[in-house]
Amino acid sequence: MSGVQIAEPPAVYWPKPPAVVDCNLIAAIVFDEERLPEALTALQGKQPIAPLLLRFEMANVAMNKLRRRECEFDEAMEGLGYFDRFAIELSDIELPAVLTLAVHYRLSAYDAAYLWLAGELRAPLLTFDARLAEAGRDYLARLPPP
Repeated sequence: MSGVQIAEPPAVYWPKPPAVVDCNLIAAIVFDEERLPEALTALQGKQPIAPLLLRFEMANVAMNKLRRRECEFDEAMEGLGYFDRFAIELSDIELPAVLTLAVHYRLSAYDAAYLWLAGELRAPLLTFDARLAEAGRDYLARLPPP
């Protein structure tokens, strides 16, 4: 007998290290907001990834911009089109774990979803939200090694 035999599919590696991105960071990019340069700098060299809920949050951002008359309908549609072409990996989440984080850190379930995903991937969390960032620093620092 010649020992352990391994059969595996071709390796799939991230072309860039992953970074979990939240709605406010991506909205700055796709809607050409004031913080666009900061968002692009933070993403440089990273593969953005987010929970699937980001799609719905982006539609809500567009709707809020229309309600506040910050853009015209065509501009909102253009931003959403850009979002759809943006190379963001979208991921499912585990609801019980998200709820646990939301309760522990007193976050919305939406914010806790980004936090959970960052923990699952052992990836940085990029956000303009100070409260979410604070929770992220605490949570990610406490994770055991993978």
